[in-house]
Amino acid sequence: MIRLSTPLGAEVLDLRAGDRVLLSGTIYTARDEAHLKILEDGFPFDPAGAVLYHCGPVVDTERNVIVAAGPTTSARMNGLTAPMIDAGVRSLIGKGGMSAEVREALSGRAVYFVFTGGCAALAASCMELVDCHYPELGMAEAVWEIRVRDMPLVVGIDAHGRDLFEDVARSVRERYDQLRL
Repeated sequence: MIRLSTPLGAEVLDLRAGDRVLLSGTIYTARDEAHLKILEDGFPFDPAGAVLYHCGPVVDTERNVIVAAGPTTSARMNGLTAPMIDAGVRSLIGKGGMSAEVREALSGRAVYFVFTGGCAALAASCMELVDCHYPELGMAEAVWEIRVRDMPLVVGIDAHGRDLFEDVARSVRERYDQLRL
């Protein structure tokens, strides 16, 4: 298990697809609308070494507590990712695979971590709410600043272009071709 703390630096370049990580520090949620708002208005935080979590958390604003924070499907952000990496974001966290365009954007600069879908309460259990940016976007689309402690992640796409999701797809295609013979 590899322990990392934000802001992330060049240490992410040593990670390999499949590595298990415990992440601590500050992360920022960002779904579709948040990405678009950032592209239009700029980052509400310093993107250098930042981690974007593709998530629309459920927040109890009365108690200032994150109730659930499971990942959303990251492929929805494929076309919005390169500018985030260009700005200095070092990691994305999400669910499911991402495109070849994203693999290229990450190359030599950043990584994509995956968190297991369906485990929103587990994610929330290691989170503390810090701040909310762009609240006008609504709870799910706002950028939530969150402090995490030992968030369990797996490297899905590393900075060298290795992609666990593409590896599985290739393996399935090969197996399928063998079965057709």
